Amino acid sequence: LATGMPLDDDEAARLYRRAAEQGSALAQFGLGQCHDQGKGVPQDDSEAARLYHLAAEQGMPEAIYNFAVFYELGRGMPQDVDEAARLYRRGAEQGHPLGQHNLGVCYREGQGARQEDREAARLFGLAAEQGFAASQFDFALFDAQGRGGLPQDDVKAARYYRL
Repeated sequence: LATGMPLDDDEAARLYRRAAEQGSALAQFGLGQCHDQGKGVPQDDSEAARLYHLAAEQGMPEAIYNFAVFYELGRGMPQDVDEAARLYRRGAEQGHPLGQHNLGVCYREGQGARQEDREAARLFGLAAEQGFAASQFDFALFDAQGRGGLPQDDVKAARYYRL
């Protein structure tokens, strides 16, 4: 980002659009965020979902995650928790902590994936090690309860709670 320049959402959206039309995943994601938040363009869930999809198809982990959230919540498309879980898995496999966390939630809750505490704990642990606070909390909870194949360990749980 340029420093010392005023922020101009309209200009940012215009520039993102030019680059997105040329196939830039980063620009497709950025323009998707503009439509998602209504910055520089009208807020439009369907257009945001379309743009996140284009960037996700190019393998961008952040776009995969956002596209999965749109499926999970039914924003701009019909709700589909199975497809959301599939997309979270794609992001998780790339090491994206939010994808790991949300896939862990799918396993913990049995939504879009079979209920399996061991896999939820593994995914929460991966995201927790990357510093993702929600996963640190969930991993600590699993440690404190001895859930997901983890031995009950209050000391380790307390360490994660404090992060």
